[in-house]
Amino acid sequence: MALDLHKYLNLFVGEAGEHLAAFAKDLVHLEEAARQGGGAGARDAIDSCFRHAHSVKGMSASMELDAISALAHRVEDLVDVFRKDPARLEAPAIDLLLSAGDVLEDMVQSAGARESPHPDTAMLERLAEATRRLREGPRPDPRERRERPEPVRPAEAVGLPPAPEPRPEPPRADARGAARRVQIDVEIAGSCPVPAVRAFLVVKKLSATGTVARSTPSVDDLKAGRIPGKKLQVLLDTAEALQAIERALAQISDIAAVTLREAAEERAAPVSAPARDGTSAPEATRTVRVRTEILDDFLDAVGELILATARIREVGRTLPQGHRAALDEGVDRLHSIVKDLHDKVMTVRMTPLAVVAEQLPRAARDVARKLGKQIEVEVKGAEIELDRALLEELSDPILHLLRNAVDHGVELPHLRLLAGKPATGRVAIHARRDRDRVVLEISDDGKGMDPARLRHAAVARGALTQEQADALGDREALLLACLPGISTADVVTDVSGRGVGLDAVKRTVESVGGTLEIDSAPGTGSRVTLRLPLTVAVQPVLLVRVADEVLGLPIAKVHGAAQVLMSRLDRTRGAPVLLYDGELVPVHDLDRLLGFPPGARDDRSVVVAEGGDGRVGLAVDALLGQQEAVLKPLGTPLDCVPGLSAVTVLGSGRPVFILDVQRLLVA
Repeated sequence: MALDLHKYLNLFVGEAGEHLAAFAKDLVHLEEAARQGGGAGARDAIDSCFRHAHSVKGMSASMELDAISALAHRVEDLVDVFRKDPARLEAPAIDLLLSAGDVLEDMVQSAGARESPHPDTAMLERLAEATRRLREGPRPDPRERRERPEPVRPAEAVGLPPAPEPRPEPPRADARGAARRVQIDVEIAGSCPVPAVRAFLVVKKLSATGTVARSTPSVDDLKAGRIPGKKLQVLLDTAEALQAIERALAQISDIAAVTLREAAEERAAPVSAPARDGTSAPEATRTVRVRTEILDDFLDAVGELILATARIREVGRTLPQGHRAALDEGVDRLHSIVKDLHDKVMTVRMTPLAVVAEQLPRAARDVARKLGKQIEVEVKGAEIELDRALLEELSDPILHLLRNAVDHGVELPHLRLLAGKPATGRVAIHARRDRDRVVLEISDDGKGMDPARLRHAAVARGALTQEQADALGDREALLLACLPGISTADVVTDVSGRGVGLDAVKRTVESVGGTLEIDSAPGTGSRVTLRLPLTVAVQPVLLVRVADEVLGLPIAKVHGAAQVLMSRLDRTRGAPVLLYDGELVPVHDLDRLLGFPPGARDDRSVVVAEGGDGRVGLAVDALLGQQEAVLKPLGTPLDCVPGLSAVTVLGSGRPVFILDVQRLLVA
């Protein structure tokens, strides 16, 4: 019955990582709840921390990772002190638990790299000492601890409703505890992604307490991944007490319920437990973990299908009219299927913002503790989903903006009190959907940013002349913080600094098709707004012709278009402007911006698009229509050309560059 546990390492690393991330999040919430007086919120956070620590302990024990299991058990012991008496909760203990969580995360990653995690003796001792001190009891004998493990029921350990009480063990005439047959019914949790593996581990654990007479499903079925209804029944010949068997099963996570009883007679098949309402329990929704690389390859393949469909449509246009009807019908059907397939793949790739947002309260708390500040973090809209690839690009910029807000935005407690503010600063991360885009706002109630100081810093740095700085409005002046080396911070720290890295944040946001805005005023705090697309893989683009070139503009950045005579446009400071939607929009010749020979035609199409400082008009020779484009990143040296963001291929096989309007205008 040997089982190759290495094949489940990726699953273990993923699940343990999720538990540890939630553990850290709950500790931060626990700290906030304790600061506000505790209550039910603190108790819920403590119970959740205990469940996560117990799950990591059980999973690592099942994987035979004893060093991780031992450390998680010490963490569980310390949290259990707070479960029994929440009044003993203290800040140093939370700091210690957060540090232990970080150590556990490092050990899990080492295990994922197929390295043997080494026990952290110092952390084990610190946890043990804290547990002894908070319990205020005599130091237990280590031998007694080994001989008398803590009786924890499996249902209580995973935070689920307790299983039915086992029947009391009848007195036996044989004082030596002769072996008898015990029936164990186990229900695997519905959220468990590999129930057959969990069931196999149950059988393996039970075999250490006696002899497995029969299991239903059989061991071979479990190895093949078959476990109908996620229910397991084992007949065990054992001399162990029922409580000892329960303690053995408590080491395995993802067990929903366990029922033990002495078997009066053998049963051929397990009895399915009815649901609470008396009806048969429905089959739980099945999920499977898929490597992100497979999803990326799948999306690339779907993108190629879209291009191939467009190519077939182009070839069909060369056929005689009498033969095109059937081909067009088939191509339309193929396009519909491919588009539906693409939408389903994108749905799988969509990831909630919570994947990034859940890490932010812990990060803010760590920075605040280091700087002697008090911070509350509010997260709203974490359920909103974006493309996983986009979230991966934005995780570091979002974290940088948060650290900036805590470090150089929120004041020290005594300065906030002098300014008439609460001692505890507030940072808010709000997300919402706006049509086909996601708006993410990171705001604080700190000292704010001074546009005048930013103008002065830009002039002193040589980035602007005094005349250029004076001509900027406050909103444009705030964006000077995104220029390299521009900062108004009084003290440069190793945590963050406005102007240190904001240029990289802005570049990253714009590289995925988003925009960055800053709103602030001295004394009132700051708000950074990111407007982001939902996905960066396949986007609708507007095709335009300039000279002999075909170029693309993302539809998300296009507000509209107009046919105009360039000679009849009004002019402001010598530059043409177009009255569009009640607003004067500056018009630029796209051929001149790209270095093409200027066109001789006066009749031009003007595309009104979103620029860096508002709407701009781009004069082109012709509009060629809208098309779904599979965007490919630019390689070297094209990625260094200002104004180009990606490339796609038309159905005719012609490559088309996608323009980045903002970078094009500042180039």
